[in-house]
Amino acid sequence: MYSMSAAQLKRIGILVMSYGTPESLDQVEAYYTHIRRGNPPTPEQLKDLTDRYEAIVGGFFPLRENTDNQVQALEARLNEKYPDTTFVCYQGLKHASPFIEDGVERMVRDGITEAVGVVLAPHYSVMSVGGYIKRAQEKADSLGLSIRFVKSYHLHPALIEALVQRVEEGLGRFEGVAKDDVKVIFTAHSLPEKILEMKDPYPDQLLETSKAIAERCGITHWQFGWQSAGQTGVPWLGPDILDVLYTVKKEEQAGHVLICPIGFVSDHLEVLYDLDIEAQKTARELGLRLERTRSLNTDPLYMETLSDVVYAQTERN
Repeated sequence: MYSMSAAQLKRIGILVMSYGTPESLDQVEAYYTHIRRGNPPTPEQLKDLTDRYEAIVGGFFPLRENTDNQVQALEARLNEKYPDTTFVCYQGLKHASPFIEDGVERMVRDGITEAVGVVLAPHYSVMSVGGYIKRAQEKADSLGLSIRFVKSYHLHPALIEALVQRVEEGLGRFEGVAKDDVKVIFTAHSLPEKILEMKDPYPDQLLETSKAIAERCGITHWQFGWQSAGQTGVPWLGPDILDVLYTVKKEEQAGHVLICPIGFVSDHLEVLYDLDIEAQKTARELGLRLERTRSLNTDPLYMETLSDVVYAQTERN
C-alpha cells in the first residue's frame, strides 16, 4: 500500500501562544520588568511576586513544564489525528523566552511556509488573545509567513465536556452535601473595565461557557467571579473572587464552595497561588469549605479541542 514519506507530507507550523512564566527564581525580575513594559519593579513589588512563586513551588518551577507538556501533547494529537499532514508546534510566550516573535522566526528558519496560531486561553478579548495575535501577525508579515489564527473556542463540545467532568468530580468531594448546597463559582482573569466600553466579547463568552457547564451539570446555585486583577490604578472587572466569598458566606449563609477557573487551562500562579493559597486562606477565615476543580493541563479532551480548532484553520480556503 502506498504511503507518503515524511518528506512528502505537507508541513504546517503551529504557534502555541501563552502568557509565559519564569523558569527559575533568578528570572523573576526580568519577567516582571517585561510585564511592566520595561519598567523594573520596586523591591517591594519584586519581593511580593517572588514570595508568591516560592509559596507554591518552594523554589522549583513546574509552571513552565505544564505549558511545555501541553505543546508536546497537542503536536502528538495533531499528527496522530491527521496523518496526511506533518504538524510542528512552536511556543510563543508573551512575557518570557521564547517570545511570540521568536516562535515565528523559528518557524520561518525551519522552512515553514504555512502556520496557524492558537492561544492557550479559550475566551477572546482584544486585550488578551487579540494582543497575542497582533504580535504574531506583525512578525509573520515582516517575514513573509502565511499564518491564520484561532480566536476562541469557548463552547467547543470537548472543552465543555472536560469542564463538566471536573465540576461533577469537584461536587463529589462534598460527601453528604446536596448539590444545591454547594455554591459553584466560575472564574477567569480580570481585565480593565474599559473593555466593556469597547463591546469586547470576553465577559459574554465567559458567561456562555459557565451557563453551558451549569446546564450540563444541572446546577442552579452558581455565579461568576473575577480574579487576579492587576494593580494598575484603573478599575478592573469585578466582583473579585475574595469579595464573592465574603458575600456567599455573609449574605447567602453558604458553607460549601466549588471554584471552577474556566479562564485558565493549566496550573499556573493564578491557580496555585491566587486560588489554592489566597482564596483558601480567605475561605478558612470565613469558615467556608472551599474546593477547586482540577486544571485541564494535558487532558485528552482539551487536546481534542485544540486539535479540532487548529485543523479547522488549515481547511479554510
